[in-house]
Amino acid sequence: QVQLVESGGGWVQAGGSLNLSCVASGFTFNTYAMAWFRQAPGKDRALVGAISWNENTNYARAVKGRFTISRDNAKNTVYLRMNRLKPEDTAVYYCARGYGSSCAIRPQGYDYWGQGTQVTASS
Repeated sequence: QVQLVESGGGWVQAGGSLNLSCVASGFTFNTYAMAWFRQAPGKDRALVGAISWNENTNYARAVKGRFTISRDNAKNTVYLRMNRLKPEDTAVYYCARGYGSSCAIRPQGYDYWGQGTQVTASS
């Protein structure tokens, strides 16, 4: 069955960096778009970044230039490098698989989700 397992969350001072990883299994990883979403308390789940099977990327305006999404198809893994973290980046971060090969913006464009990992950036 499809599984997405995130790791790498934690606490960091504002201005610091964190790396998230998501290991996928149960499907042909290199044919699907993948994405990272985040959800803060009281807010909707929102796209952070998405990457297509051929590594086209799409980012939320709030993180562009600070975050980088990448993938290693040989390791069935998608990554999120987060630099210059801000307190407003604090949220639970989720890895998600797209319905197809292109990058959707809304959560409805993704069919499988990881369990989430907490990221806290403290000022």
